[in-house]
Amino acid sequence: MSEIVTTGANPGFLERVFKLRENKTNVRTEILAGFTTFMTMAYIIFVNPTILSDAGMPFGGVFIATIAGILLGTLCMAFLTNYPFALAPGMGLNAFFAYTVVIGMGVSWQVALGLIFAEGIIFIILSVTPVREMIVNSIPLALKTGIAAGIGLFIAFIGLTNAGIVVADPATLVKMGDIFSGTALVAVVGLIVTGILYSLKIKGALLWGIILATLFGWVNGVTPPLDGVVALPTMAEWSGVLGQLDFTAVFNIGLLGVLLAFLFVDLFDTAGTLVGVSHQAGYLDEKGKLPRANRALLADAIGTTGGAVFGTSTVTTYVESAAGVAEGGRTGLTGVVVSILFLLALFFKPLVGIVPAAATAPALVIVGTMMMANITKLDWKDFTEVLPAFVAMIAMPLTYSISNGIALGFIIYPLVKLFTGQGKKVHWLVYLLGILFIAYFVWQTTG
Repeated sequence: MSEIVTTGANPGFLERVFKLRENKTNVRTEILAGFTTFMTMAYIIFVNPTILSDAGMPFGGVFIATIAGILLGTLCMAFLTNYPFALAPGMGLNAFFAYTVVIGMGVSWQVALGLIFAEGIIFIILSVTPVREMIVNSIPLALKTGIAAGIGLFIAFIGLTNAGIVVADPATLVKMGDIFSGTALVAVVGLIVTGILYSLKIKGALLWGIILATLFGWVNGVTPPLDGVVALPTMAEWSGVLGQLDFTAVFNIGLLGVLLAFLFVDLFDTAGTLVGVSHQAGYLDEKGKLPRANRALLADAIGTTGGAVFGTSTVTTYVESAAGVAEGGRTGLTGVVVSILFLLALFFKPLVGIVPAAATAPALVIVGTMMMANITKLDWKDFTEVLPAFVAMIAMPLTYSISNGIALGFIIYPLVKLFTGQGKKVHWLVYLLGILFIAYFVWQTTG
């Protein structure tokens, strides 16, 4: 209680809304977790406008729309579920929007936003019925374990590539970068410092690591100089994307495959992230199910629908939420803190923009390390459980896609069980999803 009082907040109100004691947390821990999640995902408010501007959308408008989508989705998640999950326009989904749909297929970005809005409405309908929750809860425990560990590998891989420690190579696909170069050196120093702080159980180790790495970046020129502090957004900027959806082609049969692709990828990216981060936070019950999953999925769907109206690509639950969970975040108060910080970022664009990706990379690597602990929960004596989990796990970083890993796991799991005489142990929905994933891959190959 003393920790709650020292924050200066109203403990009665916060206790009633977020059930802090029940979740074995306090205001200070939740604030720290919110800061950490914000710092690890703040890059999206610059990366997302950069990607969508390649599709012809105005950068300034998308910057505002991105933050608006984050606020809507994250606050819905906080108050509907009391989970510490943050939402934002999804990486991969924004690239699919810009490079595949708009540039590759010649669909206007206004029509693409209309398709995302339609996807969100479909997901809202599915989320208020048992269908979407049933899909999430039908995932076998072995796959949930593999998904959680795979997301850990994926997060770590993103961190290493953001830092320039892992780089592309035409001969070997990837190789080690120059660790004494600017960005890589910042990340290596940050990783060592953060690892020491975390090992010493220093509260806020991940956040302190990001701040110290940013400061070190000033020494070797990676962190850019501070060019002002406040930059006020304008409605004129936002009006270029706000409400610019075009519904004329939503029911065009030729774009049905695009709509289904948005639906499929969003559904399983969200499901994988929810399962993985919930596994890390200890939310799954004894049967491996996520309580209030329907509410979490509804919050995600509202974020997607609202995000399309605001002028951004699909809003989804963010895997970087695991960073805040690692710092002890356990309630929706973490998400409220994240939302407040993103709202402030709207006005302090120059200040937020100086944090380089290399400074947040160590936090992603350390969170990935912790999420790998989930593999100890696999039944290593049952290869029918281990193989699908491993494939799901390793495919995520190697294909740079959470949904690809989930898809391969869902295809392999029922087949291995079926042909080893254990087919009756598999939920019928897992068979159906396996067939749908095969069809999805066929469509991708031939479409």
